[in-house]
Amino acid sequence: MSGFGLTSEQRAFQEAAHAFAAAEFAPHAARWDEEKIFPEDALRKAASLGFAAIYVREDVGGAGLSRLDAALIFEELAAACTSTAAYLSIHNMVAWMIDRFGDDAQRARWIPRLAKMEIFASYCLTEPGSGSDAASLSTRADRANDPDGAHYVLNGTKAFISGGGRSDLYAVMARTGGKGAKGISTLLVERETAGLSFGKQERKLGWNSQPTSMVMFENCKVPAKNRLASEGEGFKIAMMGLDGGRVNIGACSLGAARACLDSAREHMKVRAQFGKTLSEFQALRFRLADMATELEAARLMVHRAAAMLDAGDPDATLQCAMAKRFATDVGFKICDEALQLHGGYGYLKDFPVERFMRDARVHRILEGTNEIMRTIVARRLLDD
Repeated sequence: MSGFGLTSEQRAFQEAAHAFAAAEFAPHAARWDEEKIFPEDALRKAASLGFAAIYVREDVGGAGLSRLDAALIFEELAAACTSTAAYLSIHNMVAWMIDRFGDDAQRARWIPRLAKMEIFASYCLTEPGSGSDAASLSTRADRANDPDGAHYVLNGTKAFISGGGRSDLYAVMARTGGKGAKGISTLLVERETAGLSFGKQERKLGWNSQPTSMVMFENCKVPAKNRLASEGEGFKIAMMGLDGGRVNIGACSLGAARACLDSAREHMKVRAQFGKTLSEFQALRFRLADMATELEAARLMVHRAAAMLDAGDPDATLQCAMAKRFATDVGFKICDEALQLHGGYGYLKDFPVERFMRDARVHRILEGTNEIMRTIVARRLLDD
């Protein structure tokens, strides 16, 4: 990116994602939400354009793009179906973890299939008793219980897992050592592993086009060769993954907000009250102007965080936290304001704004709650 503009290549990615989303996501998004359909065929079509391994190296089938490129793509996809785009961002996170921390055998074994979405992936960090306090997780992987030491024996439960019950590969953060962050490792658990089971599908406010469930491990024997990096590096892997995840979910909030802003603008042009269209009322014009300004500010923050992540900037974690907090709060606010501008129509499922608002709400919770984002920022400001 030069200055504040996009390169011609980035505009091409953006336009391709926009066209794809308009054709393959937007016409079906309401039905996917209503009927709780996980759109596997549409996701595999997205994968055929490189959207399932966006910032994974090309030698194993990745697109080899940047985090900024990914933010552009996810905004476009989310403007059509926020829920489906968000699942795709999680799948990309797992593919990146394997690409970044896996050995050659692991990269060759899993990434080509992940890139084509022949297999789907989930990220398993949160537990029923450890959400924001991720370093206190209790899921345990112990080699001592295996006579030949070639496997870990995995026990525990993960909660709120996107793709739970459907995904083929689960990147699991488990305790292999003592207490705290340094005792955590990352294991790749395949769906057919004996002892792996799933809770009921969660009934949710939004994100209905992706399955969500508890993922449970009972004496699961996971080959030691399925561990990413060394023992004790799992928490670092998780946190590095979350930096990118925060940019991605911020971008998904941008997409939802932009779709709602566009819908509100068109509604204001045609809806008449007291002999005037809504677009002629100054109070409503000002409200729309504020929504557009805040959306642009959020987009700049997300793009800056992505660029810093690409550059390996030491302040990238801070900027990702700031961008995630701001973009997801602003994104939800814009969706809510757009619903208000639609009046009673906005509350009906005939109009998409209520779906975008429902889907965007959870973005303020996942990838680290916005309270945790504030904690990260405050720590840098006051404690360093």
